[in-house]
Amino acid sequence: MSNEYNWLRQLNLFFVAMGFFTRLPIPAWVRADDNELKKSSRYFGLVGLLIGFICALVYWFTQQWLPTSVAVLLAMVAGLLVTGGFHEDGLADTADGFLGGKTIEDKLRIMKDDHLGSYGAMVLALALLLRWQLLVELALFSPWAAITGFVVAHTLSRVLASSLIFSVKYVTDLELAEGKRLSHDQSLNDLFILLASGIFVLFWLNGLAAFVLFISLWALRFCLCKYFRSQIGGYTGDTLDAAQQVSEIMCYLVILAVGLSA
Repeated sequence: MSNEYNWLRQLNLFFVAMGFFTRLPIPAWVRADDNELKKSSRYFGLVGLLIGFICALVYWFTQQWLPTSVAVLLAMVAGLLVTGGFHEDGLADTADGFLGGKTIEDKLRIMKDDHLGSYGAMVLALALLLRWQLLVELALFSPWAAITGFVVAHTLSRVLASSLIFSVKYVTDLELAEGKRLSHDQSLNDLFILLASGIFVLFWLNGLAAFVLFISLWALRFCLCKYFRSQIGGYTGDTLDAAQQVSEIMCYLVILAVGLSA
């Protein structure tokens, strides 16, 4: 069997992806260089699935003793602790750059700044509040609806964000290590494996909800591609994080609007 499809190589790639997106410990034997990171993009959806399961597990246990709103909040906190707020930081940087800069150069410079600006703070606060409210509404319908929301949204949002690497140009004017390290040498095999993880979680939903969510995310992806190109000519690591956050919220909205009424 070739090294490309050797199961030990695939396990290594999964752990590289997990180490990149989370603060979970990975085995000492894992080899994590730039080439492995590029190939590990195929498993970003599976990492999202893992994060979703962790959030769902925290929610399931805490909702048995605590009010629904508190259990949802604790599950969200668990997700933030697992990821270190990786994507939330990118969302805030993207908001600061896109809303605060007038030229492409200004936007990229602001996004590179480590300080949180007013636009970033407002967008981040609203995004977290909206996620919490949507999840509470799902949980009030049934605990299983909230669990489904966590698993489906965390997986599909990372599939969508990662898929942008394959069709949008990386903006080289900004030295963002994360985006640059992911910007080359992705193959069709990487894309197919990534999309397969997204298709897998759609089976958690009924047929109508899965179809509407698929179409909604496809339309959102198209809009995000157009928007990123119009703002900075392509993508950076921060905009991929923003795409993850926006598409996660989209998943909760669709599941709440369609999935519970179907």
